[in-house]
Amino acid sequence: MALKVVALAGGVGGAKLADGLAGTLPAEALTVVVNTGDDFTHLGLRISPDLDTVVYTLAGMADPDHGWGRADETWRALETIGMLGGPTWFQLGDLDLGLHLFRTDALSAGQSLSEVTERVRQAFGVAVWVLPMTDDQVSTMVETDQGTMAFQDYFVRHQFEPRVRGFKFVGAGVAQPSPGVLAAIERADLVVICPSNPWVSIDPILAVPPIREALAEKVVVAVSPIIGGRALKGPAAKMCRELGWEPSATRVAEHYGQLLTGFVLDRQDINQKEDVAALGIHVEALQTVMKSKDDRVQLAEQLLTFTETIDLGVTP
Repeated sequence: MALKVVALAGGVGGAKLADGLAGTLPAEALTVVVNTGDDFTHLGLRISPDLDTVVYTLAGMADPDHGWGRADETWRALETIGMLGGPTWFQLGDLDLGLHLFRTDALSAGQSLSEVTERVRQAFGVAVWVLPMTDDQVSTMVETDQGTMAFQDYFVRHQFEPRVRGFKFVGAGVAQPSPGVLAAIERADLVVICPSNPWVSIDPILAVPPIREALAEKVVVAVSPIIGGRALKGPAAKMCRELGWEPSATRVAEHYGQLLTGFVLDRQDINQKEDVAALGIHVEALQTVMKSKDDRVQLAEQLLTFTETIDLGVTP
């Protein structure tokens, strides 16, 4: 019988490993819980960047160059917006706009985000469950040397150039998990924290109290998004440095702390295995760079094999 797995994901790295797990496990055995702290309203449209990245990736529709957005995208609507003097800093492709229009209309009609996401999942032919972390509004705010700004302003408009001083997840403390999240965690044999940015992709999920509490008794294994002191994509290493720590896989493991049962770092960071093990965490070094679909599946398979050693009670 296949393990029942919950994957916590956000961003491109998280979507890739979720796709690898989907290629390894039976569809009914995998639930992907996705960060919604990045969600925002732009040009009157409700946009869920991480949910869309995960769905597009699982559907085989993601832009292979960017990792986000749709493959074979066109930009005629954005060109018109720019011609009229409207904001073009957040790039919305024509295919992508169709989803945002649908989501905004459905939410305005009273449907919940999880209901809308389920309709999108089915329409896009995604077999595994994809759940937003909450149907309530949670907003990731980035405290910087230029003031506090919404995540998309920091990440896209300002190209994550301001120096980070901290984060707030507005609304998380009173948010409730979306329907199905707690049940999926309860029945899961394993929770995988994907190689997403710990501070802005995973922490918003963990900031919803019932989710954090539900994970306390589970086998939780994280995959480091920092390899050789760098993030393959995005500002995770930069954030780590600006928060006062040297970017490393060990620092990611320390960040999650007692939540973790196991941790996977890249083979080029194998010299950090002892440091992670000293935290009381089972640790394995694997090839974690996912350049192809085969890489994603291979990492997922090896990750699941690693968890078997944890179940056998092998000491770190």
